[in-house]
This record gives sequence, C-alpha cells and structure tokens, in this order.
Amino acid sequence: MAIITRLDRVLADRKMALNELAERVQISVVNLSNLKTGKVKAIRFSTLNAICRALNCQPGDLLEYVPDEAGEVESRS
Repeated sequence: MAIITRLDRVLADRKMALNELAERVQISVVNLSNLKTGKVKAIRFSTLNAICRALNCQPGDLLEYVPDEAGEVESRS
C-alpha cells in the first residue's frame, strides 16, 4: 500500500497511549489500533478531524505517501 500511517509516531511524540486517544476521540481502541497498524482501507474525514484535534497535529503528520515499487500494479476491489 502506498499510504503509510504514522499514528504510532505521533502518539509517542505526544506521550499519549492509544487508550487515551480512543477516549478523547470517542472511537474504539480496536478501530484506532487498526488505523495505527495500517489495516484500514479508508478513514472518515470526521474521524481524521477528531484525531488531529486531539493530537494537535495536521493530517500530513498522520499519513505518508510512499510510492509503490516500479512496475507494481495495484488492483482495486
């Protein structure tokens, strides 16, 4: 996947646990954990907004684009 999540890095910088963020954002720890590990295919803007507000960061702090290897074709489902 070409989009990498950096939620773990931002949480570490803020010295905040995933449980605390889940409580502040009112999202389950499981859903945040899936986001943190990159196991999600999408994120709602309202969720991204709430996370950015709670962590005092920009969306670009949480998401990073990494180009796929040359010649690799990604299929869409």
